[in-house]
Amino acid sequence: MGEDGSVTSAPQRPDGPTPTPRLIATDLDGTLLRDDKSVSLRTVAALAAAEEAGIEVFFVTGRPARWMDVVSDHVHGHGLAICANGAAVVDLHAGREFVQVRALPRATALTVVETLRAAAPGTSFAVEMTTGINYEPLYPPFFQDPGAHVATAEKLLEEEADDTAAPVLKLLAHHAELAPDEFLALARSAAGAYASITRSSPTALLEISGLGVSKASTLELCCAERGISPAEVVAFGDMPNDVEMLRWAGTSYAMGNAHPDVIAAASGRTVANNEDGVAVVIERILAERAAHQG
Repeated sequence: MGEDGSVTSAPQRPDGPTPTPRLIATDLDGTLLRDDKSVSLRTVAALAAAEEAGIEVFFVTGRPARWMDVVSDHVHGHGLAICANGAAVVDLHAGREFVQVRALPRATALTVVETLRAAAPGTSFAVEMTTGINYEPLYPPFFQDPGAHVATAEKLLEEEADDTAAPVLKLLAHHAELAPDEFLALARSAAGAYASITRSSPTALLEISGLGVSKASTLELCCAERGISPAEVVAFGDMPNDVEMLRWAGTSYAMGNAHPDVIAAASGRTVANNEDGVAVVIERILAERAAHQG
């Protein structure tokens, strides 16, 4: 269930007929994936049918490339996915190879660390790089990474800070006491001039990218390379890190389990992720397309 409860009735579509898109952009966790992190057979079939109909599908997620195995078998055609909230474009057909990286400068990350330590004492940090994640001793290791280095964020960001250092994709900031949206608002007020700050976790865990880097801005770049306009994109999401993407796309759907800010940003609403809300809309788009062609 989302932060404002679930929707179990039929999807609320935008005004007018659902356009036939050239590209579908969908978030993963809480959106395409069920709560058990699986992709349902119905969703697998809908994605394949969309690609067969000539509609490109982009997975657009906050996940790092190393966590993309769950959908690697369901990418057709181009094989590309947007990861780390737009900081990376990876080729899932080529072993998650980085095609494009929009890094967070280490000096900027250090400024954000200093600023948030002052604004929200007790904040702990992790540093997500193209080579993996490293984190501070007090940062909750949500997913154990045996190759991680544990040290202060300042040390992690200053280590090997030369031309050969691995690019920083995003900085993660966790607070054990603040409410998630309270922490997000505080961080944006204090450090929003230095970096893009958002969240996708139900906990007070922030994701901090280079200024101007977001799911929306990287998706826009990928679409521009293909000559695809916002009006030809249908997007799906459930959390604040999806808001910009949903506003940018010509047609967008908040999941039934979505955060209130996502519902406000989207042009329509579908059922919850556990009810295959993305598949429901794709099936309708393809059915309307078939009826029109018939």
